[in-house]
Amino acid sequence: MPDYQGTRAIPRLELGEAALEFIQAQDEFIGTKVLPIFPTKKKASIFPAITRESITRDADTKRAPRGNYNRDSFQAKDRQYACEEHGLEGPLDDSEREMYASDFDAELTTVQIVTRRVLQAQEKRIASAVFDTATFSGADLFTDYSAEPWDNASSDVIAQVREVREKVRKNCGIDPGTLIMSKANIDRLLANAGIKGAIQYVARLTEAEILNALADILGIKKIVVGKGIYNSAKEGKAFKGADIWSGDYAMVAVIGEGQRLSDPSMGRTFLWTGDSPENATVEQYRDDAARSDIFRVRQHVDEMIIDPYFAHLMKVDA
Repeated sequence: MPDYQGTRAIPRLELGEAALEFIQAQDEFIGTKVLPIFPTKKKASIFPAITRESITRDADTKRAPRGNYNRDSFQAKDRQYACEEHGLEGPLDDSEREMYASDFDAELTTVQIVTRRVLQAQEKRIASAVFDTATFSGADLFTDYSAEPWDNASSDVIAQVREVREKVRKNCGIDPGTLIMSKANIDRLLANAGIKGAIQYVARLTEAEILNALADILGIKKIVVGKGIYNSAKEGKAFKGADIWSGDYAMVAVIGEGQRLSDPSMGRTFLWTGDSPENATVEQYRDDAARSDIFRVRQHVDEMIIDPYFAHLMKVDA
């Protein structure tokens, strides 16, 4: 836990939990589903990442009577993370607190807004790292389907995803279970002729059930959909909404589901719990000069791609 001795800031865990619950309920952000959080007590460190070579290496298992068994070991490559601090503050003036007292909880609303902005910035960092044609380049890691884009209802999307899934399996020995895409591309898939034909007799009503049906058709376990929007207009200009996760790309990936770094995964979000126990740690302090309470939301993280060969990036729009 952070040391609050000698500082005016006090932790507000209950506000942080309430704000996170609110944001998670909106189902906008997928960053820490794509790069799952790994809590660490160290700000920076070198760690061993299990390699695809180690997972797929052949071994001689034959044993002669009274003979010794052959022995084998695993290989790991050193990777290094270095957590950096991100954060934002939101002031709540005494007059605002009084003015809104009968309408809503001004403290919680302030923290919700600031928390969302911090997590939005994190979402943009993760989306940029995942949909990165510099990291995912070459035939093993990137396929350009822009000649048969997903906004064309006649494109064979099912064959595309299955082809890419097979490339990941051949690269690392593990069948990838996750398809990552933007909300725009989900709408395109639902308009696709091949997919509509495959699910026309399936009585699925909720969005979750529709995603499960799509996953079954595409031969994967789950689909994660980035719905987050940010204002791309310059300061002072009219609002211009843009998707955080680009509709130009989609990805098939192996995503670590446990808390062990030995679990194969495309990447992780390292969270330094010694300074920020939660992905959004909330603190409060008083600014008497401004007659305001200041609510600070911060995180100490490093979002990193550990091994790109556990994923494959697709360009799905012209």
